[in-house]
Amino acid sequence: MAEGGRIKTCFRCRTLLFVVHHFSFIFVFAAPVLAHEGEPHNFDELARAWSFEPGVVVALALSGWLYWRGVRRLWREPSSAAGRRLGVQRCEVWCYVGGWASLLVALVSPLHAWGRVLFSAHMTQHEVLMLVAAPLLVLGRPLVPMLRAMPVGWARTLGGVSKSGCWQAVWRVITKPLAAWVIHAVALWVWHVPVLFQAVLEHEWVHTAQHLSFFLSALLFWWALIHGRQGVLGYGAGVLYLFTTALHSGLLGALITFAGGVWYPAYEGLTASWGLTALEDQQLGGLIMWIPAGLVYVFAGLALFAGWMRESEARALRSERRRQAFAERVSGFDEGQGELEAR
Repeated sequence: MAEGGRIKTCFRCRTLLFVVHHFSFIFVFAAPVLAHEGEPHNFDELARAWSFEPGVVVALALSGWLYWRGVRRLWREPSSAAGRRLGVQRCEVWCYVGGWASLLVALVSPLHAWGRVLFSAHMTQHEVLMLVAAPLLVLGRPLVPMLRAMPVGWARTLGGVSKSGCWQAVWRVITKPLAAWVIHAVALWVWHVPVLFQAVLEHEWVHTAQHLSFFLSALLFWWALIHGRQGVLGYGAGVLYLFTTALHSGLLGALITFAGGVWYPAYEGLTASWGLTALEDQQLGGLIMWIPAGLVYVFAGLALFAGWMRESEARALRSERRRQAFAERVSGFDEGQGELEAR
């Protein structure tokens, strides 16, 4: 039976590697062609402008399948109640599903193609990646289910790598809230430099690098705030980091909105079919970064503040109960001593 199990596991591993290898091969040669297919210039074209870039589709399908398989295994274990409590909770599953669906909207839906002709749509795509998908995926805690879905050997290897001294040292540094805040802020400002943004529109590999920078830095930022080493008590500082992020990203949005000229000439000649000049489109994109995105940071900050207050109150109550219990023990000891002396 053990030998048969090993053969079945090896077969599954080889099958998975085969699929990933061949889809990666397709992505390398086909992605540039698929990336520059028609640009939508009206709503009829937009409705059909779904983007099925192989690398994105494979990554989404693989991550979704691993998560589903891991959750299914956790919830089918004999200690089902403990699995839901310690492995993954239902609210976390829904958060992950929401984050995964947001990635689908940002990278596969017509929004992706729309961003090739409108700066404002491109900005919306970035905000979905950074302010919707990233925090929901972080709240979903996908690591445990995904490791549970993998073959035991793979999970142990990944676990060993994550526990190595080098990785732990790097992880401790980059997950400090200040470091994560700086990394995310630098990614946001640098990629909006006109020269780099122009390169994004002209070269697909630069476009991919931009999306990865925004998404990964946002994952790091939200993870440091939500799952940092201080836990819920760190939410108080998290409010400050969210507030300052709202300020500097809003400042960038305001600069784009009130710019006297077009920062990104690549959009000139593409926006007219949507009833906008390139400057008006740029102003709309700046407003999206400035107002709606800023409100998301504000609401997230309020949620962290509420969590911090609840934890502080709970700690105060626990401390008061311990103090009362100690006082009762001391009082009982004194009464016992008094009775002994009386005797």
